[in-house]
Amino acid sequence: MYRHIEDFIADWKNECNNTLKIFSQITEETKSTKVNENVRTLERLAWHITQTITEMGQRAGLFEGDTLEHVPVPALFQEIIAAYQRYNTLLSKAVFSKWTDSDLEDEVNMYGENWKKEKILSVLIAHEAHHRSQMTVIMRLVGLPVPGIYGPSKEEWSDMGMPPMD
Repeated sequence: MYRHIEDFIADWKNECNNTLKIFSQITEETKSTKVNENVRTLERLAWHITQTITEMGQRAGLFEGDTLEHVPVPALFQEIIAAYQRYNTLLSKAVFSKWTDSDLEDEVNMYGENWKKEKILSVLIAHEAHHRSQMTVIMRLVGLPVPGIYGPSKEEWSDMGMPPMD
C-alpha cells in the first residue's frame, strides 16, 4: 500500500514505461490475433488497460467521468498507445493535485466495497502488471519479441551473448 503520493507517482511512471515497452512490440498484423476463444486479443487487453485508468479514476473521484467507458477499441494500435499515454499522465496529475498523503487512509466505494485510497493506487499498479503478463504470453504465441520488464527477457539474454535462463 502507498503511504506517500510521490512513491505512487514514481511507480506509476515506471510501470507506464514498462507497459509502453510491451505495447511498442505489438504490430498491426498481430494485434487482433485470437490465440484461443477464451483469451483476449493483444489490442483488447491494451485497450482494457487504458480504459481501466478512466474507469477506476472516475470511481475514485479523480476524474469527473469515465470518458473511455463506451469508446470502442481504436482502429490503429498507435491510437491505443496515444490514449494510454494521455490518460496515464492525466491520472498521475489528478492524484498529485487532488490527494495528499493523509488522504490515502480515506475510503472510497469501489465496486461495492470500501477501499482505502492507498489500496486503489496499489490495485491500479497490480492490474496493469497482471494484464501485461497476459500480453507477454500471447506475444510469445504470435511470434513477437518480449521485452524485459523486471529483468532481461529471453531475447535480451541472447542479445547480451548469454544463454537465456531456464
